[in-house]
Amino acid sequence: MGQALLRYDLPLLAGISAEDLDALNVRSHVVSLSAWETLFEQSDAACDVYFLISGALMAIHWTEDGREIIFTRFQIGDHFGELSALDGGSRSLAVVAREPSQVLVLEQASFLRMLDRLPLVRQRMFLSLTDRVRVLTRRHLQLVTQSVEQRVRSYLVSFAFERGLLHPGAVLTDMPTHSEIAATIGANREIVSRVLSHLRRRGLIRTGRRRIEIMHPGALAEAEI
Repeated sequence: MGQALLRYDLPLLAGISAEDLDALNVRSHVVSLSAWETLFEQSDAACDVYFLISGALMAIHWTEDGREIIFTRFQIGDHFGELSALDGGSRSLAVVAREPSQVLVLEQASFLRMLDRLPLVRQRMFLSLTDRVRVLTRRHLQLVTQSVEQRVRSYLVSFAFERGLLHPGAVLTDMPTHSEIAATIGANREIVSRVLSHLRRRGLIRTGRRRIEIMHPGALAEAEI
């Protein structure tokens, strides 16, 4: 079982041996999702931990009035669901597949044994949770201090930077839709569309279907409009 788990090259388990995992009797399995299928619902009681091994997923919060807020899009190898695994509480977000995807499911008991007996996994988990707090703090500050245009600019710069594409002429492919960007930054689709059109007219970006070309990253990153 340990060797089967390691074949996915998961960052959380880098440097961990199959023998380490076998000694913990780690139990996992893979599930397949079709496009727009839900992995788990908001307030779901399951407590397992998940790893994205192919495809694309996003974490969504549904407000009481039915609005959709997108918290994050997961990258291949990302883990999620650890908060419920740690405290036994229900899910705070729903996770939905944007395209056909495969997810590795690590049973809660196995995850807790790994944290307890594998210091490297425990350290990485603490760092991951710390980074998440910083991201949420930064997002909150953006919502209360920045205009929608500044938030769109920040989103594009972050999207490019995370992919090593923050340079003139860089092409960002598989871009989120305008609705997804809006749900991520706390705006509405119409305003996001207008902002992107404005940035295009100013020559800072070029746009196409699910793609954006960065023309002037320095100007795009400017805080003042």
